Amino acid sequence: MTARRTLLSIRICIGVLIFGLFVSGVTAFPLREELALGSNLLHATPASTWFPDAVAWVDRLSHALTDVGARYPFIAYGTDWLAYAHLVLAVLFLGPLVNPVRNIWVIQFGVIACAGIIPLALIAGSIRGIPLGWQLIDMSFGVIGVIPLAIAWRLTRRLELHPDR
Repeated sequence: MTARRTLLSIRICIGVLIFGLFVSGVTAFPLREELALGSNLLHATPASTWFPDAVAWVDRLSHALTDVGARYPFIAYGTDWLAYAHLVLAVLFLGPLVNPVRNIWVIQFGVIACAGIIPLALIAGSIRGIPLGWQLIDMSFGVIGVIPLAIAWRLTRRLELHPDR
């Protein structure tokens, strides 16, 4: 693989991650509306028969966000900061997109952050009464996110060791 092709592969991996962070960030703003829509869609399909516990959980979340939003709208400010953090992290990865060798530490940071999702979901999820299935979904973001990062890290090391190949 040429250095040019290696760099392109790294940029694709980082671009996928940036896109995922951006989508996660933007979709964290309208949680109440998304959950209401999700609940309605689930009830319009056989999902409520096939996965009654999952549908009940989505309904519970939707009702809770509607109730809290009506009575205490300022609580949603916390998820606004969650959304902002995802967008800031997406910007952070512009460094390795431009120069992965010089900014390999950002890729390494991303791998560590992805690994940290697993204990956070297990510990905080258990404390907060989040069902295990939902915790597994949350953990999947770290598992999926680490794939392009691990590939980018490996390719960046290759590019660093052999910049002319």
